[in-house]
Amino acid sequence: MPERARGCDRGRRAAMTEALQILIAGLATGCVYGLVALGFVLIYKAAEVVNFAQGDMLMLGAFFALGFSMTLGLGFWAGLVCAVLLTAAVGWMIDAAIVRRVIGQPQFATVMLTIGIGMMLRTAVTMGFGPDTRTMASPFSGGMISLGGVPVSTTYLSIIGGTVLLCALLYAFFTYTRAGVAMQAASQNQLAAYVMGMPVKTLLSAVWALAAAVSTIAGVLIAPVSLVDPNMGSIALRALAAAVLGGFGSIPGALVGGAIVGIAELGAAALVEETLRDVVPHVILLTVLVFRPQGLFGAVGRKKV
Repeated sequence: MPERARGCDRGRRAAMTEALQILIAGLATGCVYGLVALGFVLIYKAAEVVNFAQGDMLMLGAFFALGFSMTLGLGFWAGLVCAVLLTAAVGWMIDAAIVRRVIGQPQFATVMLTIGIGMMLRTAVTMGFGPDTRTMASPFSGGMISLGGVPVSTTYLSIIGGTVLLCALLYAFFTYTRAGVAMQAASQNQLAAYVMGMPVKTLLSAVWALAAAVSTIAGVLIAPVSLVDPNMGSIALRALAAAVLGGFGSIPGALVGGAIVGIAELGAAALVEETLRDVVPHVILLTVLVFRPQGLFGAVGRKKV
């Protein structure tokens, strides 16, 4: 009897350990989804454009970081800073030189334009870096620490910690800086911001640059887990589900939605079937669109005609 009880206790502990590991891995993955979803939301709030090239910006930033840190030998942190700045410049130019030309056209034109931009970015990266999958280690890769006796990868913890830090910096930027407040004003009412003398076009391009920078950080965070290849931008489909789940215009909703999608995805893969991992985000997306189109934190919009 005591032996049987000890066996049951060991089984419960093993199950709790596995559940905690799945929770942390899912939360880390969801943090990346949330950051990409945050890019969707920032651009949508500013210009009412759904940027379907957002995932490819993540891929581009990851390749830039790989090139700076490993090919040019600048090291991880210097390579990350250079990649963020360069990808932000690309995001700025995409808005200033391309997207701005179709403002006022039907939404379908903008959607097709951003899809085309994403395809161009993938082609350019494939031509420049090749189609091969690459590995990119971070200073936190390969380690394990114990949380209450449960071994947890430092890679996952670095993703969660990096996301929390980035969100804190973004909150401080939008709350305490003139540029951040001006971006919010331009996003909420472009006409009023223009009347008040704000450079609305410049601010909108800055939002695109900020979204690209956030996606670059997300790409570098997830690179040690998912590897770096020209198709890693497909993560945007999961991030889109996260953005819709949280409420497409809600910044906190994007992060919460990302966490929910990530945990649900890995939980289904571990507890039911591995192949469900690719299905769960789409099921969540369809369910939200049918039963709660405004998402968890979104407001219901009504228009009088």
